Amino acid sequence: MHSIILKLQAEVEARKAPRLELTAAARTALTGVALFLCAFLLGVRAADGRVAVPFASGFAASAPEGVIELQQVEIDRLKRIHEKSARFGIPADLAERIEDIALAEGIEPEVAFGLVRAESEFNRRAVSPVGAVGLTQLMPSTARYFKAGVNRNDLFDRDTNLRIGFRYLATLVKKYDGNLQLALLAYNRGPERVDGLLRQGADPNNGYVEMVLGKDRK
Repeated sequence: MHSIILKLQAEVEARKAPRLELTAAARTALTGVALFLCAFLLGVRAADGRVAVPFASGFAASAPEGVIELQQVEIDRLKRIHEKSARFGIPADLAERIEDIALAEGIEPEVAFGLVRAESEFNRRAVSPVGAVGLTQLMPSTARYFKAGVNRNDLFDRDTNLRIGFRYLATLVKKYDGNLQLALLAYNRGPERVDGLLRQGADPNNGYVEMVLGKDRK
């Protein structure tokens, strides 16, 4: 199983944007994850004498069930990232961040990818005629509601934009009692406009839901 993880990691790395520069925060986070996994696996070896292969050589075939489950989770994650990277024709590092940040903010990754595609075609430098910025096309005034002090230039940062955009959508899902369709329409048209149309008994759908979710999930 460890060889499968290495193969998938290599495939994902091959799809990443060239000369990707990690931020200091990202490097710190990755270091923390590596240290956590090392500590966890060393603890497993100390607690379970069945792990006979030296740590540096990889996992033993007799690794405890918890380690195998962790491996499977990582395999599934890498497969999803690779699939999304190939399907949407985007670098794997962008697919990875959309997946991970969406999950962290409580948004289904499939919805998150659809949102970014509909809003910006995965272009972090995208700017709309009305001034919406970045991957999730945020207005600076909306972004500041979720992160005080954020400015327009900040919204060109990939992770900042994704995190605020997905958090905004999650807030709208809560506002509409879990109705994802209404939340997406409010994201696109503004909650005031959607609420006004609903009060009038009108259908607020303008085709945006289908753009994000596809017709099958309407």
